[in-house]
Amino acid sequence: MLAPSVERRLAAALGRLGSESAFEVMARAKDLERRGRSVVHLEIGEPDFDTPAHIKAAAAKALETGWTHYVPSAGVIELREAIAGHLSRTRGIALDTENVVVGPGGKPVIWCILSALLDPGDELIYADPAYPAYASAASYLGAAAVAVPLLESRDFRLDLDALEAKLSPRTKVVVINSPHNPTGGVLTRADLERIADLAQRRDFLVISDEIYSRNIYDDAGFISIASLPEMAQRTIIVDGFSKAYAMTGWRLGYAAMPKEIAKAVTLLLNNTVSCTTAFVQMAGIAALTGPDDEVVRMNREFRKRRDVVVNGLNAIPGLSCVMPQGAFYAFPNVTRVARDEKRLANFLLEEAGVATLAGTAFGPAGKGYIRLSYANSIENLQLALERIREALPKFKG
Repeated sequence: MLAPSVERRLAAALGRLGSESAFEVMARAKDLERRGRSVVHLEIGEPDFDTPAHIKAAAAKALETGWTHYVPSAGVIELREAIAGHLSRTRGIALDTENVVVGPGGKPVIWCILSALLDPGDELIYADPAYPAYASAASYLGAAAVAVPLLESRDFRLDLDALEAKLSPRTKVVVINSPHNPTGGVLTRADLERIADLAQRRDFLVISDEIYSRNIYDDAGFISIASLPEMAQRTIIVDGFSKAYAMTGWRLGYAAMPKEIAKAVTLLLNNTVSCTTAFVQMAGIAALTGPDDEVVRMNREFRKRRDVVVNGLNAIPGLSCVMPQGAFYAFPNVTRVARDEKRLANFLLEEAGVATLAGTAFGPAGKGYIRLSYANSIENLQLALERIREALPKFKG
């Protein structure tokens, strides 16, 4: 334990900083495995597939040919060109390299974007439950993180009347995440059009977290709010390689934004991480410009797994789960079997050998839910469902 004199020297802002529970639960699950326990990992949001071979080959070639030194803080021009081209094709907007900034994973990019935008007293509005990084960073920066609860009755899509009611003159940024972590909800075109209208009338920026844009099961496909009229200059797209290309450990993310904001974000990256690993950026180019069949195959498999998990959860007495339209998470309602979802998640790990996350790890509106990642084999998912079914009658709470 730190001496009192040292504790007093820690920044007060640390008290406003949250953490991501998935990594804490994963560490506990790994510890159980080291002690001989069998654990099915449904806690961490990462594909269980290997990174496609052509991407790994590109990284190996880059290492052999000298991509082992400093590169520009915003990212190498070749990767930024590839990202600008990819986003221009897939989002239907005009971008060039000056709009694009590359970082060592999505989190540093998010942090630098919010640091570039938020002053103390500003407001950031986000959906609750949510990926924790946005509210955590905003709070650390002294801004107010204002939550709009997501409702199961709306398939975990934003209640846009509630969103409008939360807007104030201090609202600078609204964060949307579709497909959504942790619920798998997907905003419709009509939802996005309403948000775009509000953004223009009330003059706020939209950060559109599109990291799961390739993990969508609606036949209509993915829609970015940036593609709507007048929104390209009001939207910051956050994306990366972790989910679509099974590259979580490579730490490679990016964002596209108006050029003046991109300059500010680049300055912050320069002052924090200097630059993103050079040979990893070469792998990113291969991901975006190489064959896409592995990405399509992975998403097809995720859809099969989704159906197995959701149907399996709905067959367990006391549980109910809406069908997610994107990402690779199920978010079952557990209120009929548990008053405390965190105790239930702990029980499932310790007693059933199934690692999940309490819904409240993503915000207060996650109360009554747990999150399961179905980024695991169908065999392991079926084993997890069997273990949950057998263990739940023993849970007291």
